[in-house]
Formats: sequence, C-alpha cells, structure tokens
Amino acid sequence: MTIEEILAGESKNVEFKVQRPKDSFKYMKTVVAFANGEGGRIIFGVDDKTRTVVGIPKEQVFSEIDAITTAISDSCEPVIIPDVYLQTIEDKTLIITEISPGRQRPYYIKSMGIKEGTYIRVSGTSRPAGRDLTAEMYYEDEGRSYDMVIRRDLTVTEDEIAELCRRMKEVAIAYSKSEAQKEAVRDVTKNVLLSWGLLAEDETGTIHPTNGFVFLLGKDPFLSYIQCGMFKGTTRAVFVDKREYGGPLWEQVEEAFQFVLRNIHLGARLEGLYRQDIYELPPDSIRELIINAVMNCSFLQNSHIQVAVYDNRLEITSPGGLMPGVTLERMKEGYSKIRNRALAHAFSYMNLIEAWGSGIPKLMKAMKDYGLSEPEFVDMEIAFRINLYRSQDGLNTNQVSNQVAQKTNRNMNKPNQDTNQDANQANGELSQDEISLKKEEILLVRLIADEPKITQMEMAGQLGWSLGRVKHYITKLKKNHVLERVGSSQKGYWNVLVEDSAWRN
Repeated sequence: MTIEEILAGESKNVEFKVQRPKDSFKYMKTVVAFANGEGGRIIFGVDDKTRTVVGIPKEQVFSEIDAITTAISDSCEPVIIPDVYLQTIEDKTLIITEISPGRQRPYYIKSMGIKEGTYIRVSGTSRPAGRDLTAEMYYEDEGRSYDMVIRRDLTVTEDEIAELCRRMKEVAIAYSKSEAQKEAVRDVTKNVLLSWGLLAEDETGTIHPTNGFVFLLGKDPFLSYIQCGMFKGTTRAVFVDKREYGGPLWEQVEEAFQFVLRNIHLGARLEGLYRQDIYELPPDSIRELIINAVMNCSFLQNSHIQVAVYDNRLEITSPGGLMPGVTLERMKEGYSKIRNRALAHAFSYMNLIEAWGSGIPKLMKAMKDYGLSEPEFVDMEIAFRINLYRSQDGLNTNQVSNQVAQKTNRNMNKPNQDTNQDANQANGELSQDEISLKKEEILLVRLIADEPKITQMEMAGQLGWSLGRVKHYITKLKKNHVLERVGSSQKGYWNVLVEDSAWRN
C-alpha cells in the first residue's frame, strides 16, 4: 500500500480497520467476500472514516498476525489461507491481510452456514450473496452451466423437439449472410440438442428439457424476457416508452434491437447517386451486445436483461457479474467466457454469433470509427453493464430528418435482405416510386392488399418468415403511414394507405 492508495479510501478490493475487532465476524464477512470475488486486502491500522494511518503497536504486531491468521483459518469454509504481512507507512506499522480469489467457491462463514454465511463484495461493501448467487457459484466452480441443468419436473414431446429444430433451422437460414452460408446450414436433431445441453437424459432413459430449452423458447414467464425503456434526460426519472419482450430468445433479441433503432437518431449521407442511412451508434454492435447480454445473463437471479435509451447514452445491463478469470482489461483484448453454454451453441448455430470473444474489440473499433467515446464497462458484481455514449453534437451535417430517413431504403443487414438491391433498382426491377419501401415491405404490402383480412401468422406462413419478422415490418409500415389497422385485431382488416404505384409493378 502507498499513502496515495490509502488516501483514495476503501474500494471493491480494499477495506480498512483501525484495529483487529474482538468479534472476528466484523471482518470475516469481508474475507469470504474477497475469496468469492476477485480477492482483496484488509488493512489493519488505518481509520476507515478519516483514512488516518494509526498503526499497530510494534509489540503487538506478531500476536495480532497470529490471531488474524487463526481466525480466518478456523472461521471459513472451505479453508482460506491468507497472506499476512507488515508494511510501514509514516513510521507506523500496518498489518496487511491479502485474500486471493478462491478456487472452491462459494466460501462462507462456518458458524453461520452456507445459506446465511456466504458474502460477496458490492461497491466497496460486503453483503450477503443470497441463495441464487450462492447456487451460481457452485455451478461455476464445478465447471457446469446452469442452462444445462436437467428439468426433471418437465417433459418434452417428440413433436416439440422437432418443432424447435425446424424453427432453429429457419432462423439460421434467415440470418445467413451469403448463399454459401445458407447452403451450409444443416438440420438440427434431438441428438444435437442433447450434445448441446438443451435436452438431457435421466437414469431411466427419459428425455427432459434443460433450463436452456425453457429459456430459449421463452417458456419461463418470470425470467425469460428483455425489458426495454426510453427515458427523458439522463436518469430513469421520466419514462418515454417502455416495452417487455417475451417469446423465443432470438425474437426477444431482434425486438430489443429494433426498439433501440427506433429510439436513436438516424441520419444519411450521399455516396454518388445513392443515399446511405447512418445511425448514430453502430447497429451491428448494438445487436451483438444484446446477444452477449443473453449469453452471459444469470438466470438464477430474479432480475432481467435491461436495455435503456437515455438522451446521452445506450445502457445494456445483464444480471450476473463477470465470470471468474475475466477482467475488464482481458475482455477488451478479446478474452471470452460464456455463462450459458447451451444457449451459446444454439445462437451460434442460428448465425447470431460470429466468433467467440470478437464482440468487444469490434465494438471499440466501431465506436472509434463513429467518432464516439470509448464504451464504458461497469462490473457491478451482481450485474454487468455497458454504456455506449451518444454524440451530443448530433449526426454529421449531411444528415436528414429522422422522419424522412425512416421512409427511405435501409441497408440494415436484416435477415434475407437482398444484397443486390441497389443493382436491382438500377436495372428497373423496382420503380422510382418504390424507393421508399424495402423489397420485403413491398412483398408484405402486396400480400395484404390482396387479402386485407389476412392474419400475421398467415403472412408468416405464406412468406416463409418468422412471426417476429412479420411483426417488425408491420410496425414499420404502420409507423410510416403505409398501413393502418381498421377494427379489432380479431375482426378487423388492413388498409393500404399509399398509391398502387408505390408497391405494384
């Protein structure tokens, strides 16, 4: 320790004690909290309120060291062996007790038991871990993933398995970025789901779903959804818009992604004869961050992934802190450790994950290319948050208004988007009147014009799309005053508001 570090005060990894308390519990909870986290140091001989170096009387230091070492060894389970040493600052002797990150978590105070005696470090204080976080430590320490835990209380039919396999292949094809990638998509089978950990076989040979299977399909009504909100200003005091997205996880990710795009600025720049739409934050990075939040979400906690848009930033928060061995510095260099490995296998197959560990370095480069501040990473111990700060000067000078830009052709790299769209327009396949609608939107409007009472489920079936994709385009077309719904959702019909020339050849 240096005098500068002492003057900086207590922190996540440092705690001060004027002297060794007679009641060892007063510092033992910090010992186990350090062992359950990233480690830390307890400094005996510094006033925690004034940060004054008081020191330990020299004639007592060795007996105090013995007392501290014995108390820690006797009070904690599994056994914690501290590194205790002396340091002199301002001619006063301090006893520094260094606790390393443990490899047998969870650690707890033996006399209190594991349920009550397990502590973690949060914002410079030691607090009870609770049942859920304690259970998560067990899974992580044993190298297991909570989403692979078998659900013996649930059963799954062959039809349900086949339906999930079919839907996953559909998503994988939809998110393929080339014809070669589409052709490389193979069928998913029950055995594949077993190998991934989405299904598990019990001792009798019965197949059960795992937590991952339940979460992937959004069948847990308490945990399986993403909360999104837009706020006025830079705090959560005033809601402007609030949504909660449930259903299959891949649809939740897309809905949350579209929520962000609707609530950040959109500008454009001209490149030759064409206009390219530019969002103020890199869209690919936004989607990847939401996916990463799902991959590393602690489903053991009674909280949810939150995506919040403020006037000055986009904030994405995922329950569950950094995994053991992961630091902010290593993460920025591309080091990756997945909390939900069964879900990661599924998302990788569906082409929603490109390469392990590449997301954060790509994000930092994209933010730099956009001329924006470096992302802010916040390890909250029980959660992890990333802040992307928006430009306070707006977009560049050749931006167009959000309302006009939203009516133009968007090159957003959506699933199944025709990458030759500009060439098709130049060849006359789309008329000039159609320039405000994407090819997918035109297909949808034509279908609705021919069948005004068609349901969204029927649209998905006829177009070969997912229901979430249909809902996305319907929302856009309604917002841009291309479509309106007349009557109720059960007995009403659709009305096309633009002239035929805008969508018919």
